[in-house]
Amino acid sequence: MLQIETWKRVLIWGLVALGLLLALPNGFYGRVEAYNDKVAAQAGDSTGVEGWPGFLPSGLVNLGLDLRGGAHLLAEVKVEEVYQTRMEGLWPEVRNLLRDHRGEVGTIRLQPSDDGTLAVRIGDPAGLDRAVKLVRGLARPVTSLTGAGASDIVVSGEGDLLTVQLSEAERVATDDRTVRQSLEIIRRRIDEVGTREPTIQRQGADRILIQVPGIGSADELKAIIGTTAQLNFQPVVTSTSDPDSRVPAGQEVLPSADQEGLYYVLEQAAVVSGEELVDAQPSFDQNGNAAVSFRFNPSGARKFGDYTAQNIGNPFAIVLDNEVISAPVIQAHISGGSGIITGNFTVEESTNLAVLLRAGALPAGLDFLEERTIGPELGADSIQAGKIACIVAGIAVLVFMGASYGLFGLFANIALILNVGLIFGLLSLIGATLTLPGIAGIVLTIGMAVDANVLVFERIREELKTAKGPARAIELGYDRALSAIIDANITTFIVAVILFVLGSGPVRGFAVTLGLGIITSVFTAIYITRLLVVMWFERARPKTLEV
Repeated sequence: MLQIETWKRVLIWGLVALGLLLALPNGFYGRVEAYNDKVAAQAGDSTGVEGWPGFLPSGLVNLGLDLRGGAHLLAEVKVEEVYQTRMEGLWPEVRNLLRDHRGEVGTIRLQPSDDGTLAVRIGDPAGLDRAVKLVRGLARPVTSLTGAGASDIVVSGEGDLLTVQLSEAERVATDDRTVRQSLEIIRRRIDEVGTREPTIQRQGADRILIQVPGIGSADELKAIIGTTAQLNFQPVVTSTSDPDSRVPAGQEVLPSADQEGLYYVLEQAAVVSGEELVDAQPSFDQNGNAAVSFRFNPSGARKFGDYTAQNIGNPFAIVLDNEVISAPVIQAHISGGSGIITGNFTVEESTNLAVLLRAGALPAGLDFLEERTIGPELGADSIQAGKIACIVAGIAVLVFMGASYGLFGLFANIALILNVGLIFGLLSLIGATLTLPGIAGIVLTIGMAVDANVLVFERIREELKTAKGPARAIELGYDRALSAIIDANITTFIVAVILFVLGSGPVRGFAVTLGLGIITSVFTAIYITRLLVVMWFERARPKTLEV
């Protein structure tokens, strides 16, 4: 018989009410957004926050870059820089190893090199083979699946020159690690400043796509992520006013960030690097000037403490991105692994520096290949265009269904309106980001949403021709159209899943709304329209049907 159990009716209307309740905040977008910002500022505590009832849901559909405006960057990671850094870090080990065997290899001198190669000239050419064998003992296995069994360095020698460079397998593994690390650090830096729903994705082998809605300009975004923030603590050899001073290999000349015309000659090998920082916070020094306090991990704290204990009275440099921001003289042994960085900082600069250091140093620099700023006005135009598209599509479908199926078309139209509300409820529930292609997915869903109803109604028409009676015709119409509805929507849902898995950015936005639209369309067609038809039939008890 044509009937639906009471518990099913309650469940269906309960799900509809819940979906519409979740979608409700999007009708008061600015008001709810301001409310959420205030709650976030209170660490999630909504006590005393006005502007939106606390007992109602406050989840919103996040607007994407093309709807809200913001900044878009496409960055290329300079992976080659890491090769040179690795070789510079390896030099102290090589130097100490060969010094211990000076009787076999003679004197050792580091040779200038900037192509990712470590070149060492030894005093006794007859000991070159011995030196090569010793340095090969420093090799470690490549830590990647593709480089299984390979060593991370290649050591060779010719005449009196020993050269060390990364192996091809290690370079491939290093490139992948560098891009992954850059991706994560960029994500942390952007999250630190509280931006909403950024899109940060890897593109190709060494590129990263960054889209941040609601930010003022591409320059503002570059200021957050474009600095490598590589912090090192390096021994000071001397100071000079000549930026072109000739220095031996293993040393470098860096400018002072505070005093124009002052340069420092430093040992390239850092005592402690920023990678061993575990925390950095904005603070003030004893004179009330803005500063940044920091803390090392146990390994960094030990190295920092040992160095300061052995070099009391000597200066050491705090180097940030190849600038000496401070060069204090070590007054005493600094234990505990904590300290403070002072300089001519404003409060805002010290806060930004703390954010950069806390998020970690980018392992390599970035080249910005593409950058653009999308203004809020363009986003507003896109939203308006999307609204018009949805309204036009909706009215066209409503008119067609009403003209084609009469009262049954009215039931389908009610389900269609509820369907759109349920889509926004699901988008709010999962915190999805709506983009212009996402709106296209909703418009497509509006057109496709009545397909299932058309199949059902046409099937009911066929069943009416067998003169089995209106109730039996409706029941058979829904039952026999079900398999066709499921098959048609499953194939489309599979396509949406493939688009989501393989696509990125706007393609994913389209896939999300299309996939959710299919789920809500099937629900509204199979359950809501059927429930509406059954409720009408129970009241009207018609002898004939006009479908």
